[in-house]
Amino acid sequence: MGITRFSLVGGAGFRAQYYLRIAQALPEHFQISGMVVRDESKGKEMEQKWGTATYRTLEQLLANEKPDFVVVSVNVSEVVNYVLQLAELGIPALLETPPAPDLAGLEQLHKQLTLHGARVQVAEQYQFYPMQEARYGLIQSGQLGRITETTVSISQTYHAVSLMRKMLGITYEEVNIRAMRFESNWVQGPTRSGPPTEDKLIPLQRDLAWLDFGDRLGIYDFTNNQHRSWVRSNHLSVRGERGEIFDDRVLIQQDSCTEMRLDLKRMNRGELENAEGYYLKGILCGERWIYENPFAPARLYDDEIAIATCLQKMADYARGGASFYSLAEASQDHYLGMMIEKAIQTGETITAGPRCWATAT
Repeated sequence: MGITRFSLVGGAGFRAQYYLRIAQALPEHFQISGMVVRDESKGKEMEQKWGTATYRTLEQLLANEKPDFVVVSVNVSEVVNYVLQLAELGIPALLETPPAPDLAGLEQLHKQLTLHGARVQVAEQYQFYPMQEARYGLIQSGQLGRITETTVSISQTYHAVSLMRKMLGITYEEVNIRAMRFESNWVQGPTRSGPPTEDKLIPLQRDLAWLDFGDRLGIYDFTNNQHRSWVRSNHLSVRGERGEIFDDRVLIQQDSCTEMRLDLKRMNRGELENAEGYYLKGILCGERWIYENPFAPARLYDDEIAIATCLQKMADYARGGASFYSLAEASQDHYLGMMIEKAIQTGETITAGPRCWATAT
């Protein structure tokens, strides 16, 4: 398919650094085709650090670059203007999550972008983590039977809901939500800024929610900053008619009434005497490779592999391929995340029905 060229709007932001690192690690796949950095001094710093041209405006960038698509990584209040400009020129856009701050903003995005034919996808990467791909592959194999339950304790609100919907096979169905919040103290751990510098206790909020889709149940369980913590674990389980996945353990009862116990085992190269370089080869389930890293042997960690997968799928979409995570899906996940928060705050059971974007995909 050749090298994919993409531009970045908001190239000096935290999230933009991921795309730059991935392009640097995978030059045979991706190339940065300029960045929009409005602050000139920051732009010069980015040019020196990454060796990529920067521009102050989108107009300047497009006058000098020919990207296959543009990653828009800016404050949600600025998204619409950039995407409308790109839509008028027929250039696809990949947005960050969440695509809008509130329900009114999500509905406005639908009216302004989807209904006007903007070619937009959203970079929700959690579904493309290697272990999530392996779990979903096992679900797709049919060995667990029809899936009825999932518990997601991995990341906050819309990220978790996106995994929940995918594992359960849910689209835009009505759901009843009950939720609660438990508060206590825990030890300060790593944050986005880095590891802790002093030993202290900080307030902890653990949010639990039950999403009842009628014939399927999703359980949300997340503690603030849990995914970075050294003393709290992440967890995901899926239950079907014939078995379950519990983190990396798989239990199945075959139709011959034979019991199966399998493990999802990460296979890395570069360990012990292996001299192939350090990278994730894939994930085995029993004797079968249930996931193989498409970017091996690049030395990427799981989040970067997942974002690189978004970029590859976006490249396919820009060439006329299928949607992989639409604005409608991103809106639904953020909406359900906000309804979880509402259920926590009110103590009531919240019914979340289909919204205007439910007919968009």
